[in-house]
Amino acid sequence: MANPIGIFDSGIGGTSIWREIKKLLPHEDTIYLADSANAPYGAKTKEEILQLSIKNTELLLQKNCKLIVVACNTATTNAIDYLRANYDVPFIGIEPAIKPAALHTQTKKVGVLATKGTLSSTLFNSTSKMFAQGITVLEQEGIGLVELIEEGKMLAEETRRLLKKYLDPMLEQRIDCLVLGCTHYPYLIPLIKELVPQGVTVIDSGEAVAKQTGAVLEENNLKEAPKNWTGHWFYSNTRNNILSVLVSGPSVYVEYLDF
Repeated sequence: MANPIGIFDSGIGGTSIWREIKKLLPHEDTIYLADSANAPYGAKTKEEILQLSIKNTELLLQKNCKLIVVACNTATTNAIDYLRANYDVPFIGIEPAIKPAALHTQTKKVGVLATKGTLSSTLFNSTSKMFAQGITVLEQEGIGLVELIEEGKMLAEETRRLLKKYLDPMLEQRIDCLVLGCTHYPYLIPLIKELVPQGVTVIDSGEAVAKQTGAVLEENNLKEAPKNWTGHWFYSNTRNNILSVLVSGPSVYVEYLDF
């Protein structure tokens, strides 16, 4: 196996990022850590998030990862500065796509659905101030959504009810862009599109993160040459059949470990 791209998240949500990376960079091997035993990160303290991020990073480095994608908005906003300062590999972070939403909105009102850990972070607030001048940013904490997604209840009626409760107040304020500020939430897009008017654009960070990953590999001469075979390894510390369903395919291996 060539030196892989490492990816970690507080569970299965970051597989939405992995899909985009795999699509854009088909010759790259990947290793993904699903820290489901500690999901969700969004309700934890900054120190807890930092320690979990360090643990995940060091495990990926032990597996010779050449670049690490922090496929979790909460971990990015609370830990990526420390990780970049203390480890020698490049890190790619995830943060809510405020900039494209601010550029796209016509009503000058943007909704952000995210976890408490992301919405309360310094990075999120500085990004909002930088890119959303003259824009009203309506923040909504998605309490309980990560847990439902981890249980595979992406289309369940209880998920629909919870989403409607969170989306309706933002829609009443005439948002025309909805930013998904958690990598779990793209799995809710089919439901979200049933609950919002056609004029509301749903924005997530997956494609942009994949493009940035490719650019950083190129800059650091780390890009893999074309080859006939790639492998994708998924490690979870909770036995979760949903993970196997989401990532099934050729050369995909799912294993359960204590970490």
